[in-house]
Amino acid sequence: MIWHLIAAIFAGLGAAGIGMLLRLLSGKRLPRWIVPVFGGLGMLGYQINVEYSWYEHKRQLLPDTAQVVQVEHDAMFWRPWTYLFPMATAFSVVDEQSMAVQEQDGERRVEFLLYHFEKQVQDRVTHQAWLMNCTTRETLPLEGEARRPRTEDIRRLAEDAPLYLAVCGQA
Repeated sequence: MIWHLIAAIFAGLGAAGIGMLLRLLSGKRLPRWIVPVFGGLGMLGYQINVEYSWYEHKRQLLPDTAQVVQVEHDAMFWRPWTYLFPMATAFSVVDEQSMAVQEQDGERRVEFLLYHFEKQVQDRVTHQAWLMNCTTRETLPLEGEARRPRTEDIRRLAEDAPLYLAVCGQA
């Protein structure tokens, strides 16, 4: 976090230097306020770049066995440009290393971990164990260390759902 602050300050200083250079090259015909405006725009541009590249940066850090199954884009009123270009604020990942396949009663069931990454002041990562019946496309969360099924939260996925394809297409 401190490194982003330092980088934003240096981006602002660099952009302010460009504003000062333009003012000098124009023979000081450009107004003096151009220097702090360029500095502010440099800092804002750096911050926007960091926010929009967050998802790609985190995705590149994932192992090759991880597959992104959902990306959440959001718009925020304090970032008005996100209404035109929504920003990725969270995504969910399934790692095939965490999958355990069971054949039972002619049905294939896969137990897996679903990781959820959220962009906040400090990035947040949570995980939840799930059980999916590949034959019926039903999935439900598993609770605690005993991995007890929470049957009230059962849901059926579509055949083309990325989560279903990632879990049952690989298993």
